[in-house]
Amino acid sequence: MRHLELHILQSVPVACLNRDDFGSPKTAFFGNVQRARVSSQCWKRAIREQMQEEAPDRFGGKRSRLIIDPLRKKLKEKGLSEEEAQQGAEKIGDALCKLDSKDSSRVTTLFFASPMELDLLASDYVQNKDAKKAKKALSKKLPSDAADIALFGRMVASDHSLTLEGAAMFSHAISTHRVSNEIDFFSAVDDLKQEDAEDAGAGMTGTLEFNSATYYRFAALNLDMLADEAHLGTLPLEDRQEVVRMFVRSTVTAMPSARHNSMHASTFPSFVLCVVRDKGHPIQLVNAFIEPVWSSQKSIVQVSREKLEEEYKQLKETWGVSALLECIVPDKTFDQLLHEVSTHVR
Repeated sequence: MRHLELHILQSVPVACLNRDDFGSPKTAFFGNVQRARVSSQCWKRAIREQMQEEAPDRFGGKRSRLIIDPLRKKLKEKGLSEEEAQQGAEKIGDALCKLDSKDSSRVTTLFFASPMELDLLASDYVQNKDAKKAKKALSKKLPSDAADIALFGRMVASDHSLTLEGAAMFSHAISTHRVSNEIDFFSAVDDLKQEDAEDAGAGMTGTLEFNSATYYRFAALNLDMLADEAHLGTLPLEDRQEVVRMFVRSTVTAMPSARHNSMHASTFPSFVLCVVRDKGHPIQLVNAFIEPVWSSQKSIVQVSREKLEEEYKQLKETWGVSALLECIVPDKTFDQLLHEVSTHVR
């Protein structure tokens, strides 16, 4: 399959980008040591939000259980009364992924749909008054505002005909080196408390966990799948090229938003290797860091880049891995990378 790969090294200062159920930064055990980790789901959400902010007409998908009210509004716009629209929205919601028996304003599972898809459902229902027939309208092709659904996929457990495999693939980001979470003790001053008060001292104290790390991030995009009829095959080539450019731009630059106010840690990557292949499957370079990076003479970022490039060179020599494109930032500008990638979209 024709695909592109993104291999990213990114240094992040004091942060808690992705928390576990105890509020601690997520970790993973790799190469006999603990690493900092950010889940693929966490970074994918940041990427999807950035694409929606920059191009809402192209990336309009929303994942929610609260689809009844948007459907009701669409049905009212098409001439149904308030009561008919409410009943119709509930029937469509039930047909898509079952209406919540305890709360008719929501369905039982998250459903990923774009505004044009909701409009399509409403139009078909108004015409045929059959929610099950309206549901089939979604299985034909994606509208022009659902590129994010093509990229990230849609899972519908109750009806596999609505499930769409995403063309994009992500790994969990892990640090290239050993990381131990640290604890920040903080105190907050009560501004109205008198200095000579009997209970002088902080108004509140607490602790937060954090870490800092240089991450290896990996993402890939199946260009052949993106161009098939079930995904974005009906879009003009220029539009698909723009979708791919936006995917690469957002994947490289988007940041999870956790604790932005107290531990703002947004950075740009220090290194990006973009590879386009016309066959085979995406290949991670994470084993470049199976031995944790450390150096007293060089920065962790510099050593990480050297190890990553060495791993890639070895894979090419040992396994005969070939590529249509190999483009590195900062050796080239990011705009040059985006342009070169788009020329391989077909």
